[in-house]
Amino acid sequence: MPPLITREEALELGKIEDHAEIEKLVERAWRVRLERFGDSTDLCSLVNAKSGGCAEDCGFCAQSRYASADTPMHPMMEPEQILEHAKAAEAAGAHRFCMVTQGQGLSKRDFEKILEGARLVAEHTNLKRCVSIGHISPERARKLKEAGVQRVHHNVETARSYYPEVSTTVRYEGRLRTIQAVKEAGLETCVGGILNLGESPEQRVEMAFELAELNPTSVPINLLNPRPGTKFGDRPLMDPWEAVKWIAIFRLILPDALFRLCGGRNENLGLGEFQKLAVKAGLNGVMMGNFLTTLGSDPAWDRKLFTDLGLNVWRQPDNGSNPRPDNRSGWLEGETPRTPIDDLIDSQSEAPLWNPARQLRRRKKRYVPPRPDGAPNRGLRVVQVEPERERAATA
Repeated sequence: MPPLITREEALELGKIEDHAEIEKLVERAWRVRLERFGDSTDLCSLVNAKSGGCAEDCGFCAQSRYASADTPMHPMMEPEQILEHAKAAEAAGAHRFCMVTQGQGLSKRDFEKILEGARLVAEHTNLKRCVSIGHISPERARKLKEAGVQRVHHNVETARSYYPEVSTTVRYEGRLRTIQAVKEAGLETCVGGILNLGESPEQRVEMAFELAELNPTSVPINLLNPRPGTKFGDRPLMDPWEAVKWIAIFRLILPDALFRLCGGRNENLGLGEFQKLAVKAGLNGVMMGNFLTTLGSDPAWDRKLFTDLGLNVWRQPDNGSNPRPDNRSGWLEGETPRTPIDDLIDSQSEAPLWNPARQLRRRKKRYVPPRPDGAPNRGLRVVQVEPERERAATA
């Protein structure tokens, strides 16, 4: 479906500052979301299957070799480790599970581990399978599909006109080629970006309309969580009203996309009502558990964001014949393992979810090459909202 508003209308909506007017916009986006998706949700979780030492210069990322930040790293996980985290994600209530690796490509050996991890997750869980492994060729996309992967994540990160400020070593056109290869393999696409990298309101609208042209199945939106020692390390957090407003605008431009909020939501929106308001602004889901290098929320809290609005977060008993919960085709056919709905966990401490605080090793860099764009790394302070459980434990 085409956007429900024009670029000019989106720009006018982007100028709204009055909170009551933003709430009206949220109500409009909420109606659009209910019309398209009813009470269904699409909750995902991830594992950082390989971290650190990335050769690219993305200005938001602490894993970059050009960042002054300590490198958060661990080697490629074994397929059985990936499966262990997938089972924990399923117990948390996630509907899908994404295997993520740093960099723009995997060695043949590491790619085989991703394939085997996907096969194990397909065999032993009821989760839908996603990967985010950088650039991939049509041949690799086909192998991913054969292994049971259903969706591939590959962000454009920002508007094309602002992209040179974000990365100079990863070409925007290369991202588009990967997205095309994924489509040609018959896989679903998950394409989004990050807000608050310094882009203008016009560029946010530009990005949303570019995404509409790409027509991805899923659109993940991240809110910059400034990482000290990166190019964007000293940027202020986004005003929560501003963040909610832009989520609603994106929903009106992308009415049929499965829209989810991922990294930076705790830091930018806090752990209160703004996250619920963000869900009402049109979200289908959030990234449950933890993020690549930062901590997230407890599963019960994430699920409540949706159930408080009358939405259905139950996992479905099959991932084949019934396309719910996200109303899309493309799941694997055939019988799948029983979904242990009664075994949902409420706290991260109850299952081995991916945990960057415990599993990442922070290694100081001996040498940081100058960024190719000549920009300095900035930021001195780590911005991190601690989950409720950790605050309680230290109180």
